[in-house]
Amino acid sequence: MRRASAFFAFALLLVPHHFDPWMDVPPPLAVVPSLKVFEGRVVPRSTLETLLRDSLSRESIHRVVTTARPVYDLARLSVGRPFALTLGPDGIFTSFSYGIDDLRTLTVRRQGDDLSAALETRTYESRVEQASGVIRSSLFGAVTEAGEQDQLAMDLAAVFEWDIDFNTELQKGDSFRLSVQKLYLEGRFAAYGAIQAAEFRRGDHVYKAVRFDGPNGPEYFTPEGLPVRKPFLRSPLKFSRISSGFTHARFHPILKTVRPHLGVDFAAPVGTPVRSAADGVVVSAGWEGGYGKVVKLRHSRGLDTLYGHLSRIDVRPGQRVGQGTLIGAVGSTGLSTGPHLDYRILLKGVYVNPLKLTPPPPEPLPKALMADFGLARDRALATLDAPAPAAVQLARNDPPAHTR
Repeated sequence: MRRASAFFAFALLLVPHHFDPWMDVPPPLAVVPSLKVFEGRVVPRSTLETLLRDSLSRESIHRVVTTARPVYDLARLSVGRPFALTLGPDGIFTSFSYGIDDLRTLTVRRQGDDLSAALETRTYESRVEQASGVIRSSLFGAVTEAGEQDQLAMDLAAVFEWDIDFNTELQKGDSFRLSVQKLYLEGRFAAYGAIQAAEFRRGDHVYKAVRFDGPNGPEYFTPEGLPVRKPFLRSPLKFSRISSGFTHARFHPILKTVRPHLGVDFAAPVGTPVRSAADGVVVSAGWEGGYGKVVKLRHSRGLDTLYGHLSRIDVRPGQRVGQGTLIGAVGSTGLSTGPHLDYRILLKGVYVNPLKLTPPPPEPLPKALMADFGLARDRALATLDAPAPAAVQLARNDPPAHTR
């Protein structure tokens, strides 16, 4: 009897089973070998070997690197970029991909006993769109209220930084409008391109700028064809506030005496980048008494600039620097009660108020370019009033303008 029961139970295993839909136990499924995918992002101080050594042998990693080298050097990994490794069910290498940037992906695949590498590229969709806002507290706040990101505020400030000191001159009620190239990937906003045209109203003053490919490459011009770029920046810091102005009688908070303060103090956090206000040559760079760490620059037309209380210095004496070159960082060295930049200008050896300096006018566009400029200007200014989004076109495989 026991033998019969055992035989009957074994026979049941050979008969196809039909399960009712209400039963909790599903029917047996065939086991299908699956691929193993490992995904991650490049971390600081890593190499391909440190990223993949738990999944691939050193020889296999070397083969991937060697195969990829004619297309892309995997020794040049960027922190934060994504990668993926796919292995077969037997643990054998199947493929590896690395996102070089938003537009380029390197892929190494197994093809039989060989490996092959290819570069896959995508293309930005480019749209010219409009944005406008009113200053209530800050430029950043106005741009955010307009539904845009901080980067657009910095780009807009960079267009007008020769005419407007965004640290001190903005007032409630000032306004802006602009047209900007926006870059999209797969329908999602990816980055800002270049501002095409911009208008900023500050009190009774209206500043306009259009982008045009002039003798020195793409830059911004007034509607009359004058470069927006001036020989001197209004401020060596992009965003800060004035904590002490130019005066011949100021009570010194440390020395407890009344003495001249022949410069402007810009309060900003330690480490804030300090830029050269104009093209020039480094006269000195080092410690100088109460100024602490200081950089002095000599410019044309008898102008010198001084940058005091720096936390670090990034230039050396004799070095030539261009306007906007990083020369150091805000600090609190020397006789200082807190982090700030002491910025001074000398004209033929005499200190002048940096906030009242009138720089020499820039050279206008050559007459031979004025006809082309007029057409480009009219098109650019028209985009300020165009319904958003404006014309859509495929952009070149270039990174966003502000990263170039």
